[in-house]
Amino acid sequence: MLRALELARRGEGRTQPNPPVGAVIVRDGRIVGEGFHPLAGEPHAEIFALRQAGEASRGADLYVTLEPCCHRGRTGPCVQAVIEAGISRVFVGAIDPNPLVAGGGMAALAAAGIEAVAGINEAECRRLIAPFAKHTTTGLPYVILKAAMTLDGRTATVTGDSQWISGEESRLTVHRLRNVVDAVMVGIGTVVQDNPRLTTRLPDGGRDALRIVVDAELRIPESAAVLDPSLAAGTLVVVGGRAPADKIERLNRRGVQILPVAENAGRLDLADLLGQLGSRGLQSILLEGGSRLNAAALQAGIVDRVLLFFAPLLLGGSQGPGLFAGAGVERLSDAVRLDDVRVGRCGDDTLIEGEVRRCSPA
Repeated sequence: MLRALELARRGEGRTQPNPPVGAVIVRDGRIVGEGFHPLAGEPHAEIFALRQAGEASRGADLYVTLEPCCHRGRTGPCVQAVIEAGISRVFVGAIDPNPLVAGGGMAALAAAGIEAVAGINEAECRRLIAPFAKHTTTGLPYVILKAAMTLDGRTATVTGDSQWISGEESRLTVHRLRNVVDAVMVGIGTVVQDNPRLTTRLPDGGRDALRIVVDAELRIPESAAVLDPSLAAGTLVVVGGRAPADKIERLNRRGVQILPVAENAGRLDLADLLGQLGSRGLQSILLEGGSRLNAAALQAGIVDRVLLFFAPLLLGGSQGPGLFAGAGVERLSDAVRLDDVRVGRCGDDTLIEGEVRRCSPA
């Protein structure tokens, strides 16, 4: 299953609207076939593995990160191919959250007399498909909030200097994230302060995600780097009702997409924004906002996962921006709590990540 997960990650960020999936076929203790789902419309992981294994599939074991599908989309149902190939046992990482499957694949295997076991490395398999799972069940994108901080909780100095708090390995990790998400989102404050391009820069190239700028009054400088027409993935600027019509027209002529969003108490309604982005087919968003956008996203309840890179730096003093603007909660019982917390190293930095808990235990 660990090998199947490794294979599945090769398709991460490329398979929408499908999830990334990896499959391995084992016979007599030896891998005889393996595969992953590379793109929507292409065969699924199980099919590639079965093709490679050929006749060796008969009587073999199949390890697959996600329950084989039992419905017909652009391709036929994988579960039928598994049955016809003569696989004897199937080990599944996670049950498919898609209502069209949701256990149906496992039931079909059992009905065909094939032993099927689910829950192998389940946490890791579910983590891999988290964006797909949220989008397929709610229609909304999965939002990952990422930030780099000092050990005393600052995201910049008192003068706004923030390049670079995190080290080179942490920045490389962020570019790997940009390479697999559908969009990177920032607020207008970040654009004005840092003028980022929000591109993916990896040694082997990588893929740029859609750039989203949250800018209620359309204050974005028309010379901003994110508006460069040579950037292939495009830029979407989210505005409210106060955005000047003449500037909207100028940006539209340059190929910049403008997305009007409802306002609530004078602020952009981020829940409305998320719904509109989900309807466009976006499954995952990397939020690289400043303290105001971070706070608004957390308060709106749209953040699903948090990644915090802590650099071994101390700025000192009581000034300088933190991760979230505003007053925050008054009671610890109201704090946002994280589950599935993991701690790792990125060079000299420490990465802490976790899933936002949606409801408190009874």
